[in-house]
Amino acid sequence: MTPKTQKMITIYWQFSNIPKYVFSSVHSFFQKCRITFRSLTYNHFMDQSYMADICMGPMFWFVDNFTNTIGTLLVIAVVALTASVVIIAYWIGIPYWWNRNYLICIFLVSFGHWLLLNICFHYYMAVFTHPGFPPEGELIAEAVSICKKCIAPKPPRTHHCSVCNRCILKMDHHCPWLNNCVGYRNHRYFFLYMVYMVAGVLFIILAGFDVAYTNLALSVSELDYPELEGHSVKINRTGALIPVTDAILLDSSLLGEDLDYEPPNPWKRKAIIYMALINCGVLIALGALSTWHAQLISRGETSIEANINKAETLRLSELGKVYRNPYNFGPRKNWQLFLGLVQGRSFFRNVLLPSPHWPDGDGLTWHTIHDSYDCT
Repeated sequence: MTPKTQKMITIYWQFSNIPKYVFSSVHSFFQKCRITFRSLTYNHFMDQSYMADICMGPMFWFVDNFTNTIGTLLVIAVVALTASVVIIAYWIGIPYWWNRNYLICIFLVSFGHWLLLNICFHYYMAVFTHPGFPPEGELIAEAVSICKKCIAPKPPRTHHCSVCNRCILKMDHHCPWLNNCVGYRNHRYFFLYMVYMVAGVLFIILAGFDVAYTNLALSVSELDYPELEGHSVKINRTGALIPVTDAILLDSSLLGEDLDYEPPNPWKRKAIIYMALINCGVLIALGALSTWHAQLISRGETSIEANINKAETLRLSELGKVYRNPYNFGPRKNWQLFLGLVQGRSFFRNVLLPSPHWPDGDGLTWHTIHDSYDCT
């Protein structure tokens, strides 16, 4: 190459493009990795609900495997707490009202034992009555689907309980405080137990208010009364001024004998505070739960069906249609069916008094609003 044909080549370094080039390369690399990962883990059914189920899987596993264990402990706790409240009522409440007015005491004892009888009966039946299971190894003509976990026919209103590991007829929920599922056969016992328990704690709160006031407020005020400075007098429990000598002040037993004064028992005060905390907590918790279940019963649905019906209502509303619960016969008939007040049964004999009668039907077939059905 001659000098004449030789050309000069100039290279321009543009350092300002280096960050852009690096960012583009890194972004392209991560995009390839993302596409590769998604192609290897692709799932057509992937959505937010599916991801939530996966993330909550460990929690579900813990509940499924340990609910039966802690359920027994919770049943023992319910029995122990109920027994403690009854014992304290016998220890403090009955003597107080007997000394004050024996007629009121007789009424309170009779009414309280009626509530206690219903509470014990319905809790026992809710715990030891099986909720109802589909027949195993038989062809169920009423089945509407197949349970994916049991691989068995599933009748209407039946759902699979992961804790019991089997299908439950008209399942409402699994209650750890019962260590049992709430379903077709024991739903009435569960609800009436809550109602009578709420009535029972409300009864104790109302009947024990005067007891608590007397043993807490007045006893505290008596203990805190100071001696009046400059005067040899003290205030007795009635508020009157009485002369006090040094000998009487030193001898508390003589003071109690002369004034008919019983020193407050600190254990009674602790027991009353314990009763107040337990009863108020139960009143709030079971009061709200029983109110919610009463609303479900009025609509003719269980807690599981409430979620299903809500989803169906939203789905059909988007299509311009109205969803109707096929098991909602109106509040009055819904309550009659739930309480089993059919075939001549009465509210007084079968609701106000303990009654072991079975619900109407067999739990496999259900009448709907499309049937001409009379529950009387």
